[in-house]
Amino acid sequence: MVSARTTTADSGDHPVRLSSQARSKMIGLASRGLSRMPPADVPAELRIAAGFALAKRVKLAGGQIATAVDTDAEFRRHLATQVRALAPRVVSQLESRQPVSEDELPEAAAIAYLTRIEGWPDVVAADAALEIAQQRADSNSATVSRLTSALATARADAERVRAKSRLHIDQLKADNTQLRRTLGETRGKLKNAEGASEAAQRDRDGEAHDARLQLRALHADVRRLRAKVAELEVEGATERRSRRGERDAESMRLRLLLDTVTQAVSGLRRELALPPSDVLPADTVASLPSGGDSILSRTGQALADDDPALLRRLLELPKVHLIIDGYNVSKTAWPNAPLAHQRDRLTRGVAALAGGKVIEVTVVFDGADLTAAPPVATPRGVRVLFSPAGVTADDVIAELVAVEPTGRPIVVVSSDREVAHDATGRGARSIASLALVRALS
Repeated sequence: MVSARTTTADSGDHPVRLSSQARSKMIGLASRGLSRMPPADVPAELRIAAGFALAKRVKLAGGQIATAVDTDAEFRRHLATQVRALAPRVVSQLESRQPVSEDELPEAAAIAYLTRIEGWPDVVAADAALEIAQQRADSNSATVSRLTSALATARADAERVRAKSRLHIDQLKADNTQLRRTLGETRGKLKNAEGASEAAQRDRDGEAHDARLQLRALHADVRRLRAKVAELEVEGATERRSRRGERDAESMRLRLLLDTVTQAVSGLRRELALPPSDVLPADTVASLPSGGDSILSRTGQALADDDPALLRRLLELPKVHLIIDGYNVSKTAWPNAPLAHQRDRLTRGVAALAGGKVIEVTVVFDGADLTAAPPVATPRGVRVLFSPAGVTADDVIAELVAVEPTGRPIVVVSSDREVAHDATGRGARSIASLALVRALS
């Protein structure tokens, strides 16, 4: 629909406003009259559009036709002749000043605007006023509908609040009844307790007299015991002096024995002339060839020991070697973290746990499916190993335990049953991964 806008008739006319319906009908009538006009009376800019079909002419050239009607008085006079022929009844009705119904008012306003029949501004203004009134009525109707909907919503909300309030009041009444009942029971219990208290007070008065008599007897017993304690303290002092002399003699003998063993060890070291070594047994495992399953084919039951206190006591053993099944521990502690983050967090945590202790720490990660070991920031005092291609971390842990000398304290941290069983079979102590996770926490 073509929107309504302010137009002027001839120079000096007052501005008039066509309603949207009247302007649409004006363009339709002008388009029909354009095709009936002689070509000489058609403005040059509309001659091409005059050859279009009516619907196409309205759609493509409606704006140009409206502009020509608004601004070209000569074109409008020629067009008025055609419009009179197209709508003679309405023209006659307007010229005779007969009333026009509201349904016909937009068309009458369009014809009056095109033909400039006497009193045409009044017809156009009446149609525009009717459109404004209709728009206001529609707006008021929408407002009423919106307010009605809001009122219904508010009423529903109020009803829900009232229902909730009724439930709350019923609950408060029930609670009040229960409180009154409880208060009555409490008062009864308090009265009984006061009676019992008075009876107990009378009993305590009698017992207090008996207690005073017993207290005098106890004071006499205390005096006798103090005398006995004094005698025992004298005997204890004598006994302590005797034992101190015996300990001094024993300490002298043990020191002499320790000096003798120390000198014997020094002499044996000089005799064997063993050179100092910076290589530890676990340092040789990374280059050991894979293959052979004679010591790895056994399975067993892992110890279910997850107490971090036990792990800390084991780490206090002299020269202990702590061997950790890396991914077994890190996936227990941080299962959703990336593997690189797990490795870094585990190595840093173990380094902090072993700090200040004489502990050898080896963390073994599974590298059987890797062509090259990923980079790992190795903290001071922690050895990090990746198993060679085709070799699991379990095999490397077994090799680490096997190369250690018999008698050295070895602690293997893993929840894998086969790893734990193999480690305990070789003399090592197995601890569940959860114990180390808790110790790190």
